[in-house]
Amino acid sequence: MSDVFNTVDQLTEVVGQNRMELLLFRLAGKKQRYGINVFKVREVVACPKLTVMPKLNPMVRGVATIRKQNISVIDLADALGCGRQENTDGSYIIIAEYSRSIQGFLVSSVERIVNMNWSSILPPPKGVGKQNYMTAVTKIDGELVEIIDVEKILDVISPSPEVVSDNIVEEAKVINEQQKQQVEEKKAEVNRAELPIMVADDSSVARRQVERSMKAIGYKCILTKNGQEAYDKLCELVSDGSQLRDKVSLIISDVEMPEMDGYTLTAKVRANPSMRGIYIILHTSLSGMFNQAMVSKVGADNFIPKFNPDELAKAVQTAIRGS
Repeated sequence: MSDVFNTVDQLTEVVGQNRMELLLFRLAGKKQRYGINVFKVREVVACPKLTVMPKLNPMVRGVATIRKQNISVIDLADALGCGRQENTDGSYIIIAEYSRSIQGFLVSSVERIVNMNWSSILPPPKGVGKQNYMTAVTKIDGELVEIIDVEKILDVISPSPEVVSDNIVEEAKVINEQQKQQVEEKKAEVNRAELPIMVADDSSVARRQVERSMKAIGYKCILTKNGQEAYDKLCELVSDGSQLRDKVSLIISDVEMPEMDGYTLTAKVRANPSMRGIYIILHTSLSGMFNQAMVSKVGADNFIPKFNPDELAKAVQTAIRGS
């Protein structure tokens, strides 16, 4: 299955144009098609013999040794509440890199990769409830395709730490107080340490993680579910002729989001004179060689892989201190 993937150089041509490539797959006993962003996928392999380990989460079917690396294999059908895939013969493992780690996802079949515009990727329908594992939906060949919220699945199986270390919290208090004193001395109108942080992320888990971390170091957040919603709110903030730097301290944005991705959001912000100079952190579970190059290409200030609360808190403190 490795021949279905393009090279990293070819894939980066998609990014920055508000486009993405979606790998389509199916689960055992389900007619529904599902999708996962190709940027998160390393390769697809036929399911080898799995080694069952004690005390694993029930959703983890076992460990596969692939290219001399032991990889936990998650039964996606089980994780999505579709029932356990009993027979792994003829099945495939999608090996993906999320949030600084590599996982394998057991699926019954893999179909093809489709190139799409993020504007065709829409948020889940209202009324599906908080327990669903969709991060977005789209239509392909007239059929609804669900794009899964892998971060939510991984948070259930192996929750990420969400607490900022005490020493970083105390350091933030000092920085914020220093910022306040500097504002008073300069008689400036705006204390940037007191401005809210704009957060754009389609994952409810990620939004909760970021908000909790920012609250711990003394910042409020404006939460948005995708790049388009974030950009619309930013435009509202500067509609009175003010500069964005006087309304928002900085922007923390995911990369892959429905309607508008984080790279496109960054490029649009940089092109808007009213938003000039705002600090942008791209904060994403995407991992790969292309990310640093893309950060420079679209004009972001920093790139941080998800999710380490201390690292994110330090990055925010550095940005505020230098503003």
